[in-house]
Amino acid sequence: MDDTPYQLPSTLPTLRAKAAEAGFTLSCEDRTGGLLSALAATRPAGRILELGTGAGEGAAWLLSGMDGGSRLTTVELDAALQSIAREQLGSDPRVTFVAGDGGTWLEDFDGPPFDLVFADTWPGKFTHLDRALELVAPGGTYLIDDLLPQPGWPQDHQASVTRLLAELDAREDFRCVRLAWASGLLMAVRTA
Repeated sequence: MDDTPYQLPSTLPTLRAKAAEAGFTLSCEDRTGGLLSALAATRPAGRILELGTGAGEGAAWLLSGMDGGSRLTTVELDAALQSIAREQLGSDPRVTFVAGDGGTWLEDFDGPPFDLVFADTWPGKFTHLDRALELVAPGGTYLIDDLLPQPGWPQDHQASVTRLLAELDAREDFRCVRLAWASGLLMAVRTA
């Protein structure tokens, strides 16, 4: 069985080309994107948070699965990089772009929780983890990727991943499943 998604967001080719022009190589992997789209589709009128817009490929996948009543907030530190996503996806009224530090945004956010949180950057994953998890609604899903060794990882990064996985596995308010698939995923569902 081929696990490559066959329903690709229509904006994906342009986002990929623009990301390549900008020298950005850390965009969402297709299998992870397919999972994001499917998870977004399980949340009618859902509230979705993406930490780490990048050039917008993850956001495109999320939007492709969302219904008309769902809303996506996507946060990115690099405003110039996020401008690629804004240019291609900004006309969609379901998405709100936030340019700024994800950790600061997590600290300052005082709105309602999210049904799906995709942490694709350090804040919400390796930093500010507890705060990101606080923002997951009961029954909501928290997803992280890039947990399998990647080219260019700093020498001590594997130890950070190991600590993160142990911390998530030990939580009693989330049920976790590790997926040694795509770039390495962990999905956690809030039970309390």
